[in-house]
Amino acid sequence: MKWFSYRRIFLLGFGFFGISIIWSLYNAYIPIFLQDTFQMSKTITGFIMTIDNLFAVLLLPFLGALSDKTRTKIGRRKPYILIGAPSAALMFALIPLARRYENIALFMGVIVLMNFFMALFRSPVVAFMPDITPSEKRSQANGIINFMGGVGALLAYFGGKVLYDMNYAYPFIVGAAIMLLANLLVILFVPEPEEFRVPGEKIIIRKLIKETSKKSFGELKENLKDVFISEERSLLFMLTSIFLWFIAFNSVETFFTSYAKYHLDIAESTGAFLMGVVSLSFMIFAIPAGFVGGRIGRKKTITSGLILVTLVMLTAYYLGETSKPSSSALTDPIVLRFMVLFFFGGIGWALINVNSLPMVVDMTTEEKLGGYTGLYYFFSQAANLVAPPLAGAFLDVIGYNTLLPFAAVFFVLAAVTVQFVKRGDIKTDLLPVD
Repeated sequence: MKWFSYRRIFLLGFGFFGISIIWSLYNAYIPIFLQDTFQMSKTITGFIMTIDNLFAVLLLPFLGALSDKTRTKIGRRKPYILIGAPSAALMFALIPLARRYENIALFMGVIVLMNFFMALFRSPVVAFMPDITPSEKRSQANGIINFMGGVGALLAYFGGKVLYDMNYAYPFIVGAAIMLLANLLVILFVPEPEEFRVPGEKIIIRKLIKETSKKSFGELKENLKDVFISEERSLLFMLTSIFLWFIAFNSVETFFTSYAKYHLDIAESTGAFLMGVVSLSFMIFAIPAGFVGGRIGRKKTITSGLILVTLVMLTAYYLGETSKPSSSALTDPIVLRFMVLFFFGGIGWALINVNSLPMVVDMTTEEKLGGYTGLYYFFSQAANLVAPPLAGAFLDVIGYNTLLPFAAVFFVLAAVTVQFVKRGDIKTDLLPVD
């Protein structure tokens, strides 16, 4: 019998902490680099910002299923972290150097490699949480995980503003170093369950892939059958809801710094700071959101969050259309109003995001946790594949005033589809807690 430990979950959260730092900085500043340095249109910028999501759609379901079948002396998830995290950190640190040469081929090459290596270990890291967490504790554990991710995003947006104003390369170098150290903590201090550790086995990735790919693709095929062929449609409606709300969130995450610079006429670092407010409230409410989901049910909690973020998007749209900041200062009255709105937006996002993965993995067995985690990421990253170019096209054709209503529409659609989900709330297979 496994023992559940909150201390272990906090340590595992450092993996999410590091990943969140990287993606927050990436989404905040890469669109600006593409538009300012390489004179990309917003639509093309949106397409380039989907590279990470393309890798995710193609690789994450397979990698989640592959890691389910992996057995090494350190476990089934850690080999992917050991390969992916250092490689991704190196590529991320090289992004500002590639920008300095103003060579689009070099810049895109670094971007593509960085995204590939991030995809390599993201799904196994996420699947690590349900490996060491019983069903009735997964919302709370995911709250802790997302709290740590929120801390990472907060550090990226707030600390990144200070570093970026000093030198645009500093956030990338510091972010890469922190991500590397954070994942090292996971490797060293979070043991995988004993049944997934095979003493004396060497980690030979080529052999591992050759021996398990056929089984993994078979499992992936079975998982997709669960989505599209099963008579009970809860999993399909849940994944559709995830797809819709990630279109909404990713469109804002990708283009809000551009919206701030080109529509509100404030500095991009101030726009990134406003997104940091979302991360701040997300961080504060991530753990409570897990406990709320555990008490009133995950579906009700997610629905409440979707209503809240929709109201925030519509109110922020009205504010942006009727008032403009007079400066980029954080004390500007309009900037302060955006801060307040985005603080509530982060609360809503915590209610949604913290409870969604536990709903998905509680629709399957322990043997398929990685595969279902891969499905979660398949649909969320497919949404992120659609959102940037679609939102970017609206911005090109109509203007930046479409950004927030665009997000609101997709949040509303997600609120509708999630009402058809009938499974995924807490199971009753209690395990000891320390």
